[in-house]
Amino acid sequence: MHEPPAVAIIGCGLIGVKRAQALNCCRVRLCCDTVLDRAQKLAALYPGAEAVADWAAAVNHSEVDIVIVAVTHDQLAPIAKAAAAAAKHVLIEKPGARRASELDGVLREAQRTEVAVRVGFNHRYHRAFREARKIFQSGVLGEMMFIRGRYGHGGRIGYDREWRADPRVSGGGELLDQGIHLIDLSRWFLGEFENVQAHIATYFWDMPVEDNAFLILTTRGGQTAFLHATWTEWKNLFSLEIYGRTGKLEISGLGGSYGVERLACYRMSPEMGPPETTIWEYPTADNSWETEFSEFLDDIRLHRDPVPGIRDAQAALGIIEKVYREAGGR
Repeated sequence: MHEPPAVAIIGCGLIGVKRAQALNCCRVRLCCDTVLDRAQKLAALYPGAEAVADWAAAVNHSEVDIVIVAVTHDQLAPIAKAAAAAAKHVLIEKPGARRASELDGVLREAQRTEVAVRVGFNHRYHRAFREARKIFQSGVLGEMMFIRGRYGHGGRIGYDREWRADPRVSGGGELLDQGIHLIDLSRWFLGEFENVQAHIATYFWDMPVEDNAFLILTTRGGQTAFLHATWTEWKNLFSLEIYGRTGKLEISGLGGSYGVERLACYRMSPEMGPPETTIWEYPTADNSWETEFSEFLDDIRLHRDPVPGIRDAQAALGIIEKVYREAGGR
């Protein structure tokens, strides 16, 4: 009988803990964090798990099959590259890197050792988005027109002194943090964007990165995504509206402080007027992390390229880099 795959969790903060809880049939073999006490606390929850402070030792451990990288943005790509070079399958937390080029080496090593590398855009796996994707693929929305998206939270006391406020570590502000989810989801439904217009600003927090980002992204065919990501949303908010010529999808809430996850489908009738409306609500706990990881295990088993993967992350990062360049290198 084969043992379940063994996983190393690199970075034992909030996201690392979430990832550890979502491993399905896998087992946690190593927990790694520069703060050893944090790694030890997580390892204590999993029989047989070991705590270490050296990520290199973790990614090169002979018993580890999969590495999950959930660290600060400046360390995501270097650790993922080392893990791929050691022939480990890798799940990198979004955004995957600070810049698209940082992922070139990860891709190169993954191709050389033939391992799977997935980037953790878990929003695609929320129940509302899985149902929305089915409806979209059925064609009932007709030809796509535009997307309108908003995503934000209000931070917390001292937020402007945390690592996300340091551009050397984070690579950017709210656009790179939550905005990249909006970009990824918009690409998923509309395809590649050829034109990027944006405005970024720091309205409230005392930090050298933006706390608000406003984007207008346009495809070659003219479909548009109008997006706003903000760290000054005093009541946490998520909203994505997807408009076709014959219907609309509206996803709101992500559970928890963002409110009940909800999907509404509006189908236009030939005579116009009030649309036929169907609403789904998902008051149960968010299972996107488990669903995403299950698909990653399928990627590994079927020897297929994960989607979203490195190229998806690079496409989203490329849009963000263009915004930062035009804003004067912020």
